[in-house]
This record gives sequence, structure tokens and C-alpha cells, in this order.
Amino acid sequence: MPRRYGIYDVFTDKVLAGNPLAIIFDGEGLDDEVMQAVAREMNLSETVFVLPATNPAHTAKLRIFTPGRELPFAGHPTVGTAVALAELHKGGEGDVDMVCMLEENVGPVRCAVRLRSRAASFAEFDLPRKPARIDLPLDRQGIADALSMNANAIGFENHKISVWTAGVPFVMIPVHNVNSIQTLDFDPTLWEKVAPFVEGALTSAFVYCRGGVNHQARFHARMFSADMGTEDPATGSAVAALAGAIHHFDALPDGHHPVLVEQGVEMGRPSYIHLHIDVKEGEIAKARIGGQAVRLARGTLEL
Repeated sequence: MPRRYGIYDVFTDKVLAGNPLAIIFDGEGLDDEVMQAVAREMNLSETVFVLPATNPAHTAKLRIFTPGRELPFAGHPTVGTAVALAELHKGGEGDVDMVCMLEENVGPVRCAVRLRSRAASFAEFDLPRKPARIDLPLDRQGIADALSMNANAIGFENHKISVWTAGVPFVMIPVHNVNSIQTLDFDPTLWEKVAPFVEGALTSAFVYCRGGVNHQARFHARMFSADMGTEDPATGSAVAALAGAIHHFDALPDGHHPVLVEQGVEMGRPSYIHLHIDVKEGEIAKARIGGQAVRLARGTLEL
């Protein structure tokens, strides 16, 4: 049967930038094996399957697959699908502000969406899980070797290598400056030897520093995954985890802290991820991630 799909570029306001996402709007009736096969066929970092919500008060249930496995949660699929569903149901009505609830394997995710007739749509979501640190021994020299960089370039100010998760775990690797990030070269074979397994999966590398190519960016980042075998141009789940590292190492005071993270620059797909951290009584009270998304293509799958 024909099943509608769309391809959106996420964390960008223009096509052929940001992180591409495939969305299968009619996912009901597809089993796990077929979903995984479709994700391999799409060959993007993630493919989302939209299903009826289990709670009638919610908007939809999402299942998120990479070409190799299912994820409990991911940022750019959440932003892109929230925008796509809003455009599907509210597009053509002019400027629209709305809230939707998306069910993911990590739990329900609340999203706010802004549709604008003369601008790219924007969505942001509340983190379904607060970032938490996972204390594990880490091989600094081995990690440096896997990134083809000098171990002395790792770390800045109070920031040290650490593992954080807000649903998906990452090894957070702070480095001195943008040049240190731009010149690194990821070796997935070496990474598999040093990266810890957390929650049954090999952690990915999220390398970050202060500043950015865009003067508005507070942090510049790159994400590498041995599972994917490639670099990812925008990783919302990693930025969700980064919120914990920022709060911990920078000792954020109580209040609201907006942070713009740029990623994908080295890939020619610049992406801009909006992170908002609210701190109360020294702890993260809540955090949100948002960004723009634009449709590149739409059509049907014959499944």
C-alpha cells in the first residue's frame, strides 16, 4: 500500500543544510524488521515512523531508527517530526503556534511548534529526561588517538572528558578551540577499542569547544559514531546531554541560560541547535532544545 513520506532538513532554515531526516507518516502495520529495512534503504542518520498514539490525548507515537538500530530518543527526529506533523495538519492556515505531545520510547515528549508563512518552521521540546553523568574510567590517550589529535589538546578551563546521557549516552570530549576540532580525524576502529558500552550500546563521541564559526554560537561541536560509520551534522540528543556537562563544569548560577550550539560546519551542512537551560537551587530544573526545519522532498513508499 502507498505510505506517505517526507524528507526534512533539520536545525537549519534552508534545504541541503542541517541534518536530513526521513519521516514515514503512515507507519501503522509495519513490523520491526520492515522498519529497520526501510531505515537502511533511506540511509540517513535517522528515519522516523509515525504511529497512532497510545494515549488519545497525545498527537502521535514515534519510532526512530538509524540504519543499524532503533533509538529510544533523538533530537533532530523530534524537532523535524513535530514540524512536519504541524505542517501536515495546520499548513496553509497562516502563522500558527501550537503544542503537541509525541510518544517516544524514552517517554512522552512535549513540543511547541511555530509555523510561519514567510519563514522556516521552528519547534522545541522539553527534555524527556534530565541529563545525568555516568562515572566511568576513560582512556584519555586512547580517545585522543581515535580522534587523531594530541592528548594535550583535550580539555579547557574546568571541562574534562566525561560521559553524559539525557536518554542517549555520549562521551563528551572538550577541546581547546575550533581549530583543534576542525583538524581531527575520527578512526572508528580505534574508537571501538576505547569507548565504553552504556545501556547496551557503544557510546558515540561528541567533541566540543567554546565559540564557533558563527559569532553567535556559544559552542562548536562535531559528533562521531562507530555504529553509523560517519559524522553526524546535528545531534539534538548529544546537545541534551551536553546541557549536563555545561551546568556541571561551568557551575551555572540560578536562572535562564540560552546556548546556541553549531555543528556540521566541517561537513558543509551547518546546523544550529538552540539549547535553553533553567537552573534552580543549583540544579537543572528543566531544559529545552529547538531548531528550524524545512521540507526537501515528499512522496510515497510502496510497502
